[in-house]
Amino acid sequence: MGRVVLFAAGSLDGYVGRDDDMPGPLFDWYANGDVEMTFSDPDRPFRVTAETAEFLTDMATRVGVMVCGRRLFDITDGWGGVPPNGEHVVVVTHRPADDWPHRATAPFTFAPDVPAAIGRARELAGDRDVTVSAGDVGGQALRAGLVDRVVLALVPVVLGSGRPYFGAGGPPEIQFEDPVVVQGRRVTHLVYDVRR
Repeated sequence: MGRVVLFAAGSLDGYVGRDDDMPGPLFDWYANGDVEMTFSDPDRPFRVTAETAEFLTDMATRVGVMVCGRRLFDITDGWGGVPPNGEHVVVVTHRPADDWPHRATAPFTFAPDVPAAIGRARELAGDRDVTVSAGDVGGQALRAGLVDRVVLALVPVVLGSGRPYFGAGGPPEIQFEDPVVVQGRRVTHLVYDVRR
């Protein structure tokens, strides 16, 4: 069985987006290199440094399913029905998107809570990894002991306020192993395995 990986870009002061939910400078590093790549959607290319491309390619090839919350699903309009990473998306929501135009054809599943979403994602992923979006859903998964690894793309910016990386209230005290560090341009990739 693969890992459950909480993955997102974050600011030095611990935010994954501004108060208006937009990433601002947190995604600038997706356009500052010479290597063009995508995750699973070839229509969404980005350009990163060689170091970042090698790191992301290694991580992305292991991902089978992504878990996100309804807020991110709504902001992106469900990525037009195409998973941004992996082959399937599980959305945590109490409001299934019955009127979403891609509902009948997109590889998206809707789950009522984080444990159910992670469980379904693991079934769908098989021996591949599951990524979980940071924020409220990622924080709930971490607090519930469902996350094996945190991958933080640390961006050298202070946002001052916004959406916290681990959601409202933050996680309880959790210890991690020493990080793997990959330096990109305007981003430092940090990989922390949860200490068991």
